[in-house]
Amino acid sequence: MKSANFFNDVYEVVRLVPKGRVTTYGAIAAYLGSKGSARMVGWAMNNAHSYNDVPAHRVVNRVGLLTGKHHFAGPNRMQELLEKEGIEVVNDKIAGFKERFWDPSAELAL
Repeated sequence: MKSANFFNDVYEVVRLVPKGRVTTYGAIAAYLGSKGSARMVGWAMNNAHSYNDVPAHRVVNRVGLLTGKHHFAGPNRMQELLEKEGIEVVNDKIAGFKERFWDPSAELAL
């Protein structure tokens, strides 16, 4: 899956996150072979809003917090999108995060 464009690689992974599941910046970075690049994945996600087919709302921080919510069109838009998929959010955090977590390294073959 690796290409010359890290952001595009991130978007390809995010497009594979199933509805009703979430992943993390760090899990995506690790899958792409850049374990210490969670922040770079965050930058890619900040830029993802120009792509309608990248479900950026499914990417959260390592403990399930909606840290990217301020990049959505409205303060509650990220939460609304997650709740539409059946994910409960309490105080900006995914309820039952461990059960909802989708790990690309475990789910996708390299």
